[in-house]
Amino acid sequence: MMLVIGVAASRVAGKSLEHYFLGGRNLPWWLLGVTGMSGWMDLTGTMIITSFLFLMGPLGLYVEFRGGAVLVLAFMLAFTNKWGRRSGCMTGAEWNTYRFGTGVSAEVIRLFTAVSGILLFVGALAFLVRGATLFMGFMFPVNPVMLTLGILGFASIYTVVAGFYGVVLTDLLQGTILIGGSVIISYIAWHHVPSAAVLSETAFRVTGNPNWVAAAPTWFVKVPKGYEAYHCLILVASFYLLRNILGGLGASSGLAFAARNPREASMLCMVQGGTIMFRWPLMISFAVLGIFTVAKMTPDTNALAQAAQAIHEAQPQLADSEWHEVTSRIAHHPETAPPGLADKLAKILGANWKTDMLLIGHQGTIDPELIVPAVILAVLKSGWRGYLLAGLLSALMGALTSQVNSASALFVRDIYQNFLRKKAKNRELIMAAYASSIGIVVISFVMGLTASNMNDLWAWYVMSLGAGAIGPSIVRFYWWRTNAWGMAAGLLLGGVGAIVQRLVFPHMSEPLQFMLMTGISLVGTIIGSLVTQPIPREVVKNFHLTTRPFGFWKPFWEELPLETRIAWAREHRNDIIASVIALVWQVCLFLTPMQLLVHNWHAFFMLLPVFLASCVGLYFFWWKNLPSPDERIPDFVSHPPVHTMEELKAAEQT
Repeated sequence: MMLVIGVAASRVAGKSLEHYFLGGRNLPWWLLGVTGMSGWMDLTGTMIITSFLFLMGPLGLYVEFRGGAVLVLAFMLAFTNKWGRRSGCMTGAEWNTYRFGTGVSAEVIRLFTAVSGILLFVGALAFLVRGATLFMGFMFPVNPVMLTLGILGFASIYTVVAGFYGVVLTDLLQGTILIGGSVIISYIAWHHVPSAAVLSETAFRVTGNPNWVAAAPTWFVKVPKGYEAYHCLILVASFYLLRNILGGLGASSGLAFAARNPREASMLCMVQGGTIMFRWPLMISFAVLGIFTVAKMTPDTNALAQAAQAIHEAQPQLADSEWHEVTSRIAHHPETAPPGLADKLAKILGANWKTDMLLIGHQGTIDPELIVPAVILAVLKSGWRGYLLAGLLSALMGALTSQVNSASALFVRDIYQNFLRKKAKNRELIMAAYASSIGIVVISFVMGLTASNMNDLWAWYVMSLGAGAIGPSIVRFYWWRTNAWGMAAGLLLGGVGAIVQRLVFPHMSEPLQFMLMTGISLVGTIIGSLVTQPIPREVVKNFHLTTRPFGFWKPFWEELPLETRIAWAREHRNDIIASVIALVWQVCLFLTPMQLLVHNWHAFFMLLPVFLASCVGLYFFWWKNLPSPDERIPDFVSHPPVHTMEELKAAEQT
């Protein structure tokens, strides 16, 4: 079905770059919102978040404040998405020309932004690849690397052929499958839990966590070896919340450029949040079923450590990144194991040694990152098992297509067309999009195979590589003096710092990674802007009048008429209040159904009124103050016009 949709959409997608990468800016906001959901609901992320829910229960949500809970969505919903759409640009790198004008510095920052964006997308894709190989190795008795390569190649075909149209249409189908899977697995998990007390007692035996069904974060939580960094839960959650606030202030979804107008650019975020909610019942259900499955399958956890020791003795050079490929091969094909190893493992683990083998991690304990495939094989019956498998592969392919399309857009629009082939015709640009998409997938695949585990790769991607872009992302919106050289300095220092950290100090703690890279990029942006010439005043004025941001814009704010300042101040106040309410709404939206599934009625009825109150708050401070659907959006031009106050007033009256 994916291939049929891709071929059908290819004719429309080939009309122009705007059609190929943005769907002609004529797609409904709810469909873009579903695409955003599908891009975030990936297989690897589902496995890694489920691992924390398996270890901590619903409290695992607070660890995923670092990225999995997508709290930056609150800021995109409130104001940053509409700011981005007001530019009329196609990509974030092109937006920098709108913000900083033309010239050498503007071209440099456009190049730097495109390269850093592609690196971020490659990192995200590598994360997807790592999770996919683990999943395939558990589920199928074939080489997981080759199977993952085949699935990624299949998804790449329809992404390359159909462009953004194919991404959106297949995301709608895949998202529907995945939401249906969430409902099914939630129903099964609900009937597996006799009571919160029984679940809590079983979870304590399996994980050692005495507060498994709780909703309120505690200072300390019991975690196994390898997860010690998350022991102080409240401090971890507070730190990650700060990271989301800083990141959210500078975030703007690429889907905003594809929306019809600023109003719909904000509204699509509501659909994203409402549909991504289904991911959390899905994951807590896997965690609940995983608790009962592990309790039944491996009552003696000491045997797991002995089995891991036997494997290490037989293959002493075995690295972390190779562990699951080797254990999968031994479990599915015992004849390929070193002499005597299969018999030794069978003696240690018992009759079900092949299944238990798949769950053993490099440390000799249950690998929580493999709970999802373990539950699918051990709990679900034929039919439902196939449906959930299709849903999770949909999640993998949906995230892949969105990431590849966005990365390819940066390469073609901002590097190939802008620097290499300015006069390239449409057909050549589409072919460049094909080639770049394939190249991005190949590079990401190789990078993903070298990671020791998913959590390690995700932590570096979010807390180091992503943090290296936070400083420039924030300052560009809120400080008029920011220029292209400052942005380039911040991105260069942050990006190089993250790569050096990964190569030289790979075991640096996540808080230190984040503070170091954010600080380097922020200071680099400020100093780089101050020691170089400011950008032309007319360019800054055009940005301020069309985007209407809040922050440090005093020289331009004072030029506005009093009635305009009053109107803008009202909009800014509502936007800030709405972002705070949206954060509360989003956390309750994820946490409330999880409490329902673990039968924690006290927490459920405590959270429900808070969630309803946040819905009311969003109605008054966000929905009623959305931009008009008739708001005028200029087409992007490299030399923006200078708007006079008379023109601004006329536009506002219209």
